[in-house]
Amino acid sequence: MRARLREVFSLYAVVESGGKQYRVAPGQKVRVDRLEGEIGSEVRLDRVLVLVDDQNQLIAGTPVAKAVTIAAALIFYGIIFIFIENANKNKPARVDSVEKLDYKTALLIGLFQVLSLIPGTSRSGITIIGAILIGTSRMVAAEFTFFLSIPVMFGQSLIKLYKFGFHFTSREAAVLLVGMAVAFIVSMASIRFLMNYVKKHDFKVFGWYRIVLGVIVLAYFLIFA
Repeated sequence: MRARLREVFSLYAVVESGGKQYRVAPGQKVRVDRLEGEIGSEVRLDRVLVLVDDQNQLIAGTPVAKAVTIAAALIFYGIIFIFIENANKNKPARVDSVEKLDYKTALLIGLFQVLSLIPGTSRSGITIIGAILIGTSRMVAAEFTFFLSIPVMFGQSLIKLYKFGFHFTSREAAVLLVGMAVAFIVSMASIRFLMNYVKKHDFKVFGWYRIVLGVIVLAYFLIFA
């Protein structure tokens, strides 16, 4: 179904329809999966997430994170990863299995997830850092952070389903089920790979990866922005 957008912005906007987001320009037609209205009729999309004027300035919608914030978070937590690994070298962990985690320790590790609201902060990365700081082993930190992701992803999926309306065609339902199955298989393979990696290596490589990526992000926006 095609919907002609009203020219209420100067350069482009990001709008949402049917749980999906679209980048559109004035006068442009956009094809969406689900939209209430007759085919060919003109409709107005009221949910505008981002509105940008002809000077490329954000004037409405969701705030955009600055590149320096993202780059700084990438570099900072990369340094923290390396520092913690060096500080904990040959130091015995207080908790060496998930079964030994008490409620207080689990709660403290979970609270570290709040820091992932900062752009450029990895949810899994910050919970692993928090777990190691509290005194768990690498294996426990990595394993528990995957457990913590389950309610987060489940809740986010429910919100998306609610926004979509829970009304699916047979084709949409089939695509959703296939996507869920593929995501599950890939995630299980990724978790198995990471757990095997952690058994033999530390997290320094992830620290260096974040530092290099942060420098690249910062350099890109300084040069091209």
